[in-house]
Order: sequence, then structure tokens, then C-alpha cells
Amino acid sequence: MLLGAQQPAAAGVNLIKNPGFETAGAGAEAMPYCWERSGWGDNDFSVATVADARSGTEALKVELTRRVDGDRKALITESVECAPDVLPDRQYDLSLWYKSTTPDAAITLFRHDTTAGWQYWTDLKTLDLSAGYQRAEVRTPAVPPGTDRITWGVSVYGTGSVTTDDYVMEEVAPPPVEPECTGTAQECADGRWEVLPTENPVRSMHSVVLNNGKVLLIAGSGNDTDMFEAGTFTSAVYDPENGSYRTVPTPDDMFCAGHVQLSDGRVLVMSGNKGYPSADGTIGYQGYKDSYIFDPVTETYSRTNDMNDGHWYPSATIMGNGDVLSFGGLREDSSGSVTAERWSAAQNQWLPLWQVNQTWSYWGLYPSMILMQDGRLFYSGSHVFGNGTPGTGSSIYDYDANTVTDVAGLQNKDERDQSASVLLPPAQDQRVLTIGGGNIDSNPEANRLTDLIDLKQPDPRYTPGPPLPQGTVDLGAGPQPQTGAQGKMYGSAVLLPDGKVLETGGALHNRANPVYESSLFDPRTDTFDPVAVDPEARGYHSSAFLLPDGRVMTTGDNPGNGTWNHQVSLYTPPYLLKGPRPEITSLIDDQWLYGDTQRITVDRPVARAELIRPAAVTHSSDPNQRFVDLPLTVDGNNVDLNVTSNPNLAPPGWYMLFAVDANGIPSVAEWVHLGGPAASAKRAAESAHVHDFAGGLSKSAEKPRKKRTSAPVSPQIAGCDRHYGSANVCVPTVFPDTVKATTKARCDWLAANAYGRLKVNGKDDPLRLDPNRDGTACGKSDVRQGN
Repeated sequence: MLLGAQQPAAAGVNLIKNPGFETAGAGAEAMPYCWERSGWGDNDFSVATVADARSGTEALKVELTRRVDGDRKALITESVECAPDVLPDRQYDLSLWYKSTTPDAAITLFRHDTTAGWQYWTDLKTLDLSAGYQRAEVRTPAVPPGTDRITWGVSVYGTGSVTTDDYVMEEVAPPPVEPECTGTAQECADGRWEVLPTENPVRSMHSVVLNNGKVLLIAGSGNDTDMFEAGTFTSAVYDPENGSYRTVPTPDDMFCAGHVQLSDGRVLVMSGNKGYPSADGTIGYQGYKDSYIFDPVTETYSRTNDMNDGHWYPSATIMGNGDVLSFGGLREDSSGSVTAERWSAAQNQWLPLWQVNQTWSYWGLYPSMILMQDGRLFYSGSHVFGNGTPGTGSSIYDYDANTVTDVAGLQNKDERDQSASVLLPPAQDQRVLTIGGGNIDSNPEANRLTDLIDLKQPDPRYTPGPPLPQGTVDLGAGPQPQTGAQGKMYGSAVLLPDGKVLETGGALHNRANPVYESSLFDPRTDTFDPVAVDPEARGYHSSAFLLPDGRVMTTGDNPGNGTWNHQVSLYTPPYLLKGPRPEITSLIDDQWLYGDTQRITVDRPVARAELIRPAAVTHSSDPNQRFVDLPLTVDGNNVDLNVTSNPNLAPPGWYMLFAVDANGIPSVAEWVHLGGPAASAKRAAESAHVHDFAGGLSKSAEKPRKKRTSAPVSPQIAGCDRHYGSANVCVPTVFPDTVKATTKARCDWLAANAYGRLKVNGKDDPLRLDPNRDGTACGKSDVRQGN
């Protein structure tokens, strides 16, 4: 019977051949029939059949006696004969009996892609220590499209042994419940937007969802020189429960600062605006060294120690041990900062320069630095203001080795300014999507480009994704359909609890021509689905972010004429219009440790659960946004959630916990804290189960450059000609291609975009907007005289 045709999947049928190792295999390795050795790394190990069985006469023991890195495991053989057949979108219950002398063991899955072949899929459950036989069971995520078989077993990645027996794999019967549309047919397909009656009271360009469900909106001076000169710096806390705002005293100009949520829920805000560009354009923006902590409980800021350098527009990435790494931005003298900064979670301060590894690289402004599963950082190529970094435009930075290695494939790397990058759901898949972008210096039409990269590959490289859907664009005479290659920059990308990504907002040119388009990207199929459109313009200095109730909030828009959009929009995704929501009726513990199993109770069956890290977003950038799958063990309405043992997949901190049914309808989020004491997160990061990936990079690693103070940066870095108007007004240094290089055409464009009267700063008039030399650009006589 073992050698016969495999039976079709059906609930209650064990899909595994030779589940108790009772049938011997052939060959020199003497593994049981339909089982094979696997693993990688520098370690001493043995894999052997032993008599210490739970049932029958045989069990399988995997032991590591020495380990530097890697793992060893016994898996179902990767073959048509042995690997169980599966159906896409179905789930399967897996179980086994085991004994373990090591805390470092996990159930690991591989899948067979009909195009790409066998590949690592995911880790499902960390096994506890157990002197006697204990049963472990877990449910797989929905099988990805294109998968026809899977294999699985136990990975051992620490010294000690695991003995296993009596494996079972059963198909989960799909639920019969059909969704019920609770809105119009169009709303149920595309969702709906509403503009809230109360405006945002501050010119906020930074949005942080706090661990109490409120939203911190940081403006600083709000890109308003009058407020800067008056020392009027603002923030507000928005409460989605009642729609109210509370203005918060703000000690410094946090306009274009960096921010990140620390592991305890406080918000670290770094640098900001020490000074606006000079009227003659010889001095650009200046970033200060100041740093602050915002406390969600008291809703107050407190000063930390200073950073080592100024960083206007810095990155901020939380690491697996709770530390924060920050790169890029502008210094106090407007030059580019080449100083890497490290916030120590243990010491609660920025480390001195000599304690931080330095490559002396200039990463630009708001470089998107995404934490990978092994603790390295992936620079996606998304940034703001001008060209990308030298080389291929994206790279992997290894902080411990202090090396930078280019990654190939990013399309049009010098036109990805103000693009958005996001680690796709689930984080375990290690795939990144980069969408859109332009170039503020050369000011072409923004593009429709998207790029995808699988960081689990030995030599990961970007491959082209599907083009962004097109919407309408306002070129000065009202919205009209986009044509040709027109896309958008300033777009936002938001992870949703159904596993999709909402991309929304944007503009066609530097701080001009808003694009009205929204769509849902599905990582399972790598496709976009156009949905309802935000009625408000959302270009420069806009934000979009997920609320705990599953809706998306959007704020801001700051055109080149210096105005500000205070309207706030809320998007209700289609999943909230498909009938009643599942409810988490009990949560035993909101303090989680890595490798935990945590129980919740739900009011009806759910298909998945996940942790979503709350937003800390600005300028299309939120590198810490991530969606972490929680494999389930299901017993009726009691659901055990299996928490990753790898803090690099889910850095310590507060997360929104969603339970989602088979129709993609999520519960309202519960807040849980992952990580425990900083020391435990550090230990977990050091002993995490990390697979062999991105280890065969074809490019050579670049070692640190020669030590230097800064990188030269043009004072015109924002793409704005400072010879005209105030510092918060952006007359483009390069007008769109459709605008002729004449005074009349340029003045007509400025008038169509509501720039109003513009003072000429000094005697120079490089754009020929003041031919009569009266100090005011685009007067009537200027248009008559100009050509």
C-alpha cells in the first residue's frame, strides 16, 4: 500500500507515507522510506533511526553536538512519490510526537512551486523541551498559488537532540460560509472613502499609530517659515474612537525628522529642521542633532542625548534586539551626513561615535532600510530628492561585517525618488515591493514601475512587477485620465489584515499634479486590483496608515505653492463590507515572548491570525511596517497562536493582533507586546532559526570607505529654486516637459497651480520670470516682455 498511488486529500486521511518510519528505505544513508536528511551550515550532527519509539519499533532522531550556524533536519522526501499533494488556498493540519533536549527546534515547511521547483516556505512552530513524548500540532497557512506538493519536518538549530514519531497531515475542510454584502455592490468590490467633518488642526507630515490606538501627528513648523521664525512647533494626538484632536506642546522643529516605535511603545523622534534654506539659495536645509522621546501615556516629549551628527530626513530601523539604526539626511551645515547612528535599547541612549560601525557612506534622504530575517538591512532603493545611490540603486548592508553589497535589477534607479517600498505579507516570505517614483531634480512624469525581490534567494535581485494601475491626474484644469507611462510619486503603501497592500495617493510631478488612484496589491498573485479613490489630493507630505479597526486613514498634501490640505480621509476596505466580523472574545496574555504559544478564543472559525506593526510613516516611507503570520493550532473556538522565535522577523514592541476568517474579514485588533525584557530579545536574536538565504550575492561586498566628514549636497536638493518666494514655496528648478521654456508658459503653469505673487530673492532671475526686473515674478509686463 505504501508504494501505491497517493490518495486524494480529504479531511481525516493521513497524507503522509511511512509516518512512523516503520518501512526501511534503500541506499547507503539508510533513511526510512520517503524520508531524507536536510540542512546546512557549520555543525556536527547525526540523523538516525532509533528504537525509542512512541508506537511501533522505530523513531527518528536528529542531534547536533556542535553548532556555529545552520540547522539539520529530517524531511519528507522531495519527490512526486513521497511529498503529499496539496491544493492552492487550502490549509492542512500537521502533527507529530516528539522528545527534545534543545529549545532550538521548529516545524519547518518546504513547498514545490510548479514553475520554480522546491523552495523553503516557512517555520510554523517552535517545539518546547520535553523529556517524554509530547504531541505538537499546527495548521499551515493557505497554500500559495502554483504549489502542488509540500514537505515538512523538524529543524534542529541548537545543540541537543529531537526524536520524532507518528507524523500526521490532514486537509482542513474549507468553511461553507459565503460573504454577505452590507453595502452597495460597488462598495463591496472596491470599498469606500469618506472625508471626515473635522480637519486635522496641524500641518502634520509624520504619522505614528500609538499602542493605545491613538495617532500621533507631528508637524513641527509644518514647512511654514512664519511658524519656524515664531518658534511655533506643533503636534496633535488624534483619537479614532471619538474623532477628537489634542494639540501637544512640541519642543523643537520636528519638520522632516525621523521616528520609530521603541520596544516599550514610546516613540523615538530624531533630528528635524534646524534651519530653512537661505533666500538666495546658497544654504539648504539644516538638520539638528537633537532627539526626543514621545510618551503615549503622558502625551509629552522628553529630550534624549544628542545624535553624533545632524540628520534632516534620516532613516530609522528597529533591529531584532530593540536597538535602532539610522542613516542619511542633512547635517547642520546642509551637507550630507555619512554618520551611522545607533540607539541602544539597553542604555536608552544614542551610542557615541566610536561604538558605532561606520562605512562613511551617504545613503541620501529617508533611505528605506528594511530589516531582513538574519539581521542585515536591505536598502530597497526608495528615497527622496533626486538620484539614487551610486551603483545599482539597491543593496544589502551587513552592520556586523560593516559591508555593503549591491543588489541588481531595480528599474530606472534614478527615477525612484519618493517611491514606496514595503515588506510584503507575511514577513516570513521576505519579499519586498517597490512602487512608482520620479526625480525631483529632473522632474519627469512619475512612472508606473513596480519591482519585486525575494530575499530568500541565494543571489536576490529585483524583477519587474506589474505596472501600477492608472487613475486620473489634475494637470491644472481638473482630473483627466492618465495616459502612456504616467504613474505617480509620493504614493503610500499600507499593509492590510487580509494580507493585501493598499497603495493610494501620489502626484505626477514634483509637488504638483495630484493623481487620484488607489488599488489593492495581492502578494499571492502579484496583481493590482483598482479600488475606490480618495477624493482628496495626497501628494507631498501626505501619509496613509492602518487603524486598529481595520480602516485606513490618510492625511496631508503640500503642493509647491505652499498650501496645506487639512482634510482627513478614511478608507473602509471591501473586507469590512462582507458581513459580520470575527471577534477575539478572550486574550489570555498580552505579553508575548519569542517562540511562545499564545491562546485566544474567537466567536467563530478563523483562517489566519497575524501581528501588524503599527505605522510610523512619513514621505512614503515606513521601513518598519510588517505583517507577521501566526500559524494556528485550532481546537474549536480556542486557537493557539505560534509566535516566531526570530526577532528579526518581528522586532520587539507593540503589535496589532488580528484574527481573520476564511473570507478575509478581520477582527478589530487587540494590542499585544512582543519581546519581554531587552536581554531576552537579544538572546532570541542571537539564537534565532535563520535559513540559508541571500548568501550567494554575485556582487562583491564593499568595505568601509575612507573616513570623511560629510558628502557634498546641492542646496537646491529639494528641486526648488529659492530665487522665488519663501522657503516653504517650491518653484521647480525644472518645469514639466509639457511646459515650454518661455516666461509666459512658466508663468501660466505657476498661475494654474495657484502660486500667486512671488517675490524675487536677490538680483538673479535664472528662470526668467521677472524680465522687467521689478522684483515680482510673473507680473503682467513680465509675461508680455518674456519669451
